[in-house]
Amino acid sequence: MKAKFLTNQTPGGTRSVLGEILPLNTPKLIQIFPVYACNFRCQYCFHALPKEKRGYECDDILMDFELFKKAIDDMRNFKEKVKMLRIAGLGEPLMHKNIADMVGYAKKSGIFDNINIVTNAFLLDENLTLNLVDAGLDMLRISVQGVSARQYKEISGTNIDFDKFVEGIRFFYNNRRETRVYIKIIDCALKSEGEKDKFFDIFGDICDIISIEYMTPTVEGIDYEKLSGGRGLDNTQTGNDLSCCEICPMPFYMMQINPDGNVVPCCGWSIPAKLGNIKDKSVADIWNGRLFNGFRASMLTKAANCGKICAACTLYRYGMFPEDNLDIYEHKLLPLYKNY
Repeated sequence: MKAKFLTNQTPGGTRSVLGEILPLNTPKLIQIFPVYACNFRCQYCFHALPKEKRGYECDDILMDFELFKKAIDDMRNFKEKVKMLRIAGLGEPLMHKNIADMVGYAKKSGIFDNINIVTNAFLLDENLTLNLVDAGLDMLRISVQGVSARQYKEISGTNIDFDKFVEGIRFFYNNRRETRVYIKIIDCALKSEGEKDKFFDIFGDICDIISIEYMTPTVEGIDYEKLSGGRGLDNTQTGNDLSCCEICPMPFYMMQINPDGNVVPCCGWSIPAKLGNIKDKSVADIWNGRLFNGFRASMLTKAANCGKICAACTLYRYGMFPEDNLDIYEHKLLPLYKNY
């Protein structure tokens, strides 16, 4: 297998101890959420729920390309480069007709160390592959839902030509130039004996990094115990021990821009707060503004004090790393954010 097997960390590499570098005048991660729709209905995802049972996310399905460009232009006002622009969210980014143009515009700005897309790769064809590579995409993160067409139907509710799907990824890998390919699968998709080896056999030579992630119970209304087949749900997504932290680290290092322009403090499946809209204010002003810093100050008194959505949320515990633990920094940081 050519790919590096990744465990207990993200492909982004070593993380800083968050509490030692706060406050940040520039986010480490900006997630732009371009499509509020998906062509899959994966069992463990919030798209598996009926629309009326999903939390409110945004008013628009697609982000307007001009609004995307405005967001990128605004980010030039940050004092430092942004470590990562991640084009992802609660939907499938490749469904956006301007996705390659978005990558290209962001790349030409020169203000990001890394530009990623998170995708199920079902819509990846030769033309889109070449356009994304030409645009300067740094990493394509592919979430695989099984090792056969049968598994895809069972897990994602979608009929696929599995061999064609694999060949599409192979074409991307063979033509990737400087773009890195990261392929991951949820552990619950590898139930039968030998399926783990099959996953590595199929995908291990057509990506740069490969991993098996743990399913995490982060969406209310989905029976994760049943989906896990009895496996304990006591690990983070990347396999670290589950933390009992009471402060969500996400608002301190990242922001998400939704298709309608609203800025939110995390990538949760329901919005805890709208902290501004980039149609009205610049991205940098929102990040460093009163509303965002007020939300952070409230978070430092524990997530439960940030409203019912944060109080019920488990996403941050299942997605965080030891370096993200802010509980021990509460008293040091709270005066800093109250003074902003």
